[in-house]
Amino acid sequence: MVTPAPGRHGDPDQTRVQHRYHRELFPALHDWERTVASIVEFTGESGPKGLLGLDQMGHFGPQGCDLVTGLVRDTFPDGMLTVGELGSGFGGALRYLADALSTDGGGVARMYGIDLVPEHCAVSRRITAAQGRRDVTEICADACDVPLPGRTLDVIVVTGSMPHFPRPGAVLREAARLLRPGGLLVITEEVSLAPPGRGPSAAFRAVHPPDVFFVTPLPDRLRQLREAGFTGVVRRDLREWAVALLADRLKVVRLFHGSVVGIYGAEPVDLIRRTLTTAREEYLAGRLLPSLLTARRAEAA
Repeated sequence: MVTPAPGRHGDPDQTRVQHRYHRELFPALHDWERTVASIVEFTGESGPKGLLGLDQMGHFGPQGCDLVTGLVRDTFPDGMLTVGELGSGFGGALRYLADALSTDGGGVARMYGIDLVPEHCAVSRRITAAQGRRDVTEICADACDVPLPGRTLDVIVVTGSMPHFPRPGAVLREAARLLRPGGLLVITEEVSLAPPGRGPSAAFRAVHPPDVFFVTPLPDRLRQLREAGFTGVVRRDLREWAVALLADRLKVVRLFHGSVVGIYGAEPVDLIRRTLTTAREEYLAGRLLPSLLTARRAEAA
């Protein structure tokens, strides 16, 4: 196991902005120990599969993580992998992927979760410790400057966090530095890609503020990947899948409204509903391009 150096922090204003937004959206997670009983009662799951809903209720959730797991195991069917997640937040996807990759293949040697916000890392560490995990390490650091040696990781995943990076090109260059030659990058682009010359609506921006959610035109993202040193870039269009998924998630919020309010609180549930609704409308209108991106770190010369 590689021991990470002390965390490196980026823009303090961005740290505050991201913390404030996610605290308003997921207040229950900051008091995780007191809400876990409600989570288990609602989901029927005490492990990562149930708890992930709290961390990723906003967009793709466990279904997006399942897409990532499938791609990783298609590439490395039997390997014991060292994996990093950039923008790991409260660690829901991190722990879910650790279990899914261990169940559906060779296993995980180590999962590193990298997140900018100290409060997010602290919550993630508490949940990881409560689950008795030894395969997950949280690192509080800027995704542009991760305190791990180069060529450390077999796989890097970004599960919906790309819009929270104000400098996505720098994040992709850091991902390339961290990956071993031939390593795999997998990104779920939930609300972070737009067609050339288009952008999201005012209704979307009302619940996805521009200082928290940064949208990149698709040609720019492909250029950023090439300039970072990635090859074999493949984009899978998730529009039809994502429209149906968000409709299902909205149905859950509606049918189990009382239970969801009991976990999140009334105001956060309303924000989650508006978040899902406006994202789905952007997909239908073609103003945002939900996508699954994969790329390989160029082999050493």
